Amino acid sequence: MEVTRQKVGEPDAFRSRQLHARQMLRGGLEGRDLHEFVEQRVLTTTLEKAQNWARANAMWPATFGLACCAIEMISVVGSPRNDMARFGAEVFRASPRQADMLILSGRVSIKMAPVIRRIYDQMLEPKWVISMGACASSAGMFNNYALVAGADRFLPVDVYVPGCPPRPEALMHGVLKLQKRITDHPELGWRERYQGEGTEERGFTFETEPADEERAATTEGA
Repeated sequence: MEVTRQKVGEPDAFRSRQLHARQMLRGGLEGRDLHEFVEQRVLTTTLEKAQNWARANAMWPATFGLACCAIEMISVVGSPRNDMARFGAEVFRASPRQADMLILSGRVSIKMAPVIRRIYDQMLEPKWVISMGACASSAGMFNNYALVAGADRFLPVDVYVPGCPPRPEALMHGVLKLQKRITDHPELGWRERYQGEGTEERGFTFETEPADEERAATTEGA
């Protein structure tokens, strides 16, 4: 790799900008010159757009891995080739109460699903979920009774990253898609899409069938 050095802009142009700024502070710019100077340097936006921009560029993922896709997820943090710090998503937090993005990196077993749901419920609002790999999205090649056939059965998923396993570039592409979704369509939250206002984690309840009750009464009478 060859490193070359080039000058950024002309020295005279930089000096001219300094003089214009000094004239504005002293009140020397008036009329059209003042209007052009302010128009080139002032940016106006709304509070909602600025808030969504800050959220999209400062996502804190949870330090959480499930299977082999977690190795690919780890490689995007701090590696010289794939550095997620360029997009503000490298601050992996060990506590779910300090994280707002959950990356499901690997297959999800039935025993692990309640644990993942509890971690998700403890995360900050607003929060987002990326399903990384075919196993987390649809059970993949492990299509058996022990795995959940898709994480969206018990968790709202915002972005799906295909692959087995996906390359680090694919995960970074998914993060960019999520950032675009946050900034361009902030109203499409999972609570509105799934009508899940006020939802909370609920345990599984098993109802006793009438045949089982009759069998138990017969056993007690005998």
